[in-house]
Formats: sequence, C-alpha cells, structure tokens
Amino acid sequence: MAPPVKSAHPVRNFVALALALVVGILLGTIAVKAFVEHRSPVNVVVEQFVPPPQQYFHKDKIAILLLGIDYDYDKNDNEYSANARTDTIKAVAVNFPTPQNPSGSLATLSVLRDTDTILPSGREDKINAAYGGFNGNADKAARSSELAVARFLGVPGFDRYLTLRIDATKDLIDAIGGIDVVPDETMNYDDNWGKLHIHFIGNKKYHMNGEQAVSYARFRHDACSDPCRSRRQDQVIRITMAKLKSDKFNDLLHINSLIGVVRKNVYTDLSPQEMLSLAWAFSNFNISKLDAEQVPFTGDKVLACCGDVLIADDGAKAALVKKLFLSGPPPPPSDPQSVAAVVPSSVHVVVQNGSGVGGEGARIAAVLRKAGFIVDRVGNASSFAYDSTEIHSHSLATPLAAERVRTALALRPGTVLADPADAARTSLGDVTVIVGRDLVTPAATAPATEASAVK
Repeated sequence: MAPPVKSAHPVRNFVALALALVVGILLGTIAVKAFVEHRSPVNVVVEQFVPPPQQYFHKDKIAILLLGIDYDYDKNDNEYSANARTDTIKAVAVNFPTPQNPSGSLATLSVLRDTDTILPSGREDKINAAYGGFNGNADKAARSSELAVARFLGVPGFDRYLTLRIDATKDLIDAIGGIDVVPDETMNYDDNWGKLHIHFIGNKKYHMNGEQAVSYARFRHDACSDPCRSRRQDQVIRITMAKLKSDKFNDLLHINSLIGVVRKNVYTDLSPQEMLSLAWAFSNFNISKLDAEQVPFTGDKVLACCGDVLIADDGAKAALVKKLFLSGPPPPPSDPQSVAAVVPSSVHVVVQNGSGVGGEGARIAAVLRKAGFIVDRVGNASSFAYDSTEIHSHSLATPLAAERVRTALALRPGTVLADPADAARTSLGDVTVIVGRDLVTPAATAPATEASAVK
C-alpha cells in the first residue's frame, strides 16, 4: 500500500499563513487608527500611497501663479486664445500641512488686470499684457507673466503656474452639479460677440451652472468694475471649494476625476503627481480660513498704448506681500495659560508707528509700559500704509513673548509674525509692534509725515 501523501508545499503553506496574519494585523491597525482619529479607513490607506507635497517640492511653502485667460471668436464662431490676455491674476501662497500647522494654509493676492507696470520687455503697459504676444505658446506666455508679476510684487519668483481657460471653471462647476450663489447686486448685461449674458437680481439666491457662475464672476459693468469682479471671483472660488468639501468630493476617486476635468482646460508645469498630492493634502482644508487679499490702488492714469490703467498703492502692496509671501506659515494656536505665564517685565519691545497718524506710537508704548513691558524705543515705521497692526517676534529664548504682547493689546490671533532673531536684528529687542490704523483711536485724526515725530 502506498504511504500517505504528505503536503508537498509546507513552506508555501507557512508563507500563506504568515501573509494572512500580516494582512489581518494591517487591516486591524487601519481600523483602529481610523476609529481613534475619527477618519474613514479609505483616508488612512490613501495617505500611505499619496506622498505629502514636501516630498515633491522639498520645502514647506511654495508660491503658485494662478492665471485665468480670456478668449475670442473667429469668423466661424470658434473660440481661440492664441493672443489672449489674462482676465484673472492671483498669486497664491501655499503653506503645506506640518506637525506644527496640521491644516496648512492658503492665501491669495489678486492683482487687477488693468494695473500699471513695467513689463519684462521694458514697456509700460497693463500687467495682463505680459501674457500676450507668444502665438499660442502657453508656457512662454505663463513664464512672461510669472516674471512680470514677481517683479511687480517684489517676490523672488513662483514655484509653479496654473493657467486656466474660462471653460476650466465652467466644467468644474458643472461636474459638481452647480453651486448656490447670492449675487451682490442686480445685473443686466448682454455681449453677443463675447457670448456673455448676465441677468441676476441682487440678494436673490440662484443655483448656477458653470456658465452662469463664470458669467457672474466676469461681470464688471458697474461703478466698481475690476475690484468688484475680483471679489466675485473669490466668492465663486470659496463656494466651489466649500461644495467640494461638503458633498464628499474630497476622496481619492473624485479628486482624480475632477483633476481630469480641470486638465482639459489647464496649462501648468505642475505634474499629475504634484497635483494629486496638493489636492489630497488640502482635501479637508477649512475654506473659511482662506485669506483672500487684493492689491489696492491709489488712482489711475491714461497710457497711449492701452488707455486707462490703475496705479497700485505700493506701501499697502509691500505690506500684503510681506504678510503672505515673505513671512513664515502662521504659527499654531498658543496655549493661553503658557502665554499668560510670560512675565511682561521680561519682554523688551520696540514700537513703530505705521498708521500715518501722529502720536499713536507713543500712545501704544504707554499702554505697554503700563502693562509692565519694557519699551526700549519708539519711532516711525518705514511706511505709513499699515492698515493692520503687526507684531514681529524676534525672541528665540521667549517664543511666546509676542503672543503676550498681542493679548495685552487685545488684538486678534494671527497678528503675530515669525521673524527669528539673527546678528543683524539683535537691536530690535524681543518684539516689534508696528502700529496700524486698526489701533488708532477715533479722536486721533492728525496725519503724520515721514519727518514728523510720533510723540
């Protein structure tokens, strides 16, 4: 009789058993992690396969230039954009999520398309002209705009660009089923050549499809013109992002499909992997924390080349650029008890008047001295264009000193800007307070001059 048949694959059986055990442990770990962190198991799995943006960009913060281009129609009623100009210009500051700043942050700085500037060619023109003249070469046009906007804002440059045709926004909004918008005013306008038909009643809620939403965002035929149009564009962006989040479009499957919709009408030097990483990193971003700013202007003038142009407020522009692009990411919320434990008499403060109102620096210095802080010096800031007060922290030894000053002045969170000490800044003390117009008392109306004393 033949002997009993033994298993010919004891090693294979052992490997299969071990593999099943490992898979079971892995699934259990994912389930526990998802339960403890109140997240879906899909999210826990996906984060293992979608690298964080830092892996692609090798830093925690990047700047992206976002351009929206217009188009025209040929004699056969076909769209073309070979020599388009930029209808929308936004510099975007992207702070990636980190352990210290888990949600990350996003901020946009809009530049009105009719803003006066000197183009890279040396010609004075509207800033949106930097995109034109490249015979449909989208990359060269975007590079020209990158250089023009970077020089205008005074930033080193942009890490990436995104150029969107109007259909990109329209298709995206259609893909998510439209958005609910309340127009800020009544609009009745028709442009048959430009295919633009805008008819909305102010303060009435509309469920807009992509074409309607884009038309609403493009409207400029009122007394406010471009500044109000820029605000409407930001409004549409906020509403779209909020719907993407609330309607659960922020899972990996939908992110990929939405990226596919956008890429049909997008020119960019972002790779698909970079786009996916950014989309996933900010899939749970709180849209209420989007900081949307706009470069203000002081007046206008007429150029022979192109008609009326807007003159930027250089002081306000510099303050916005410093706040959004040249400072570090916003610090995480500080523990109130730790902040309160900082002894005011251990903190040295320099006060600078940036409000443009005489005597306000001395007044704030007196408030701080009364609270126990040591005020080493009071003087004028480099500009009188500060609408908002800024508190700069120079102290590495007492990192919460600036927060202690902020609470003493009853200022909102986010006023403190990280400005680490170095050899050139040792004379600045622990904290510098730049007094803005938000701290000016109603009775203080006398304007200051560059030569005037603050006391």
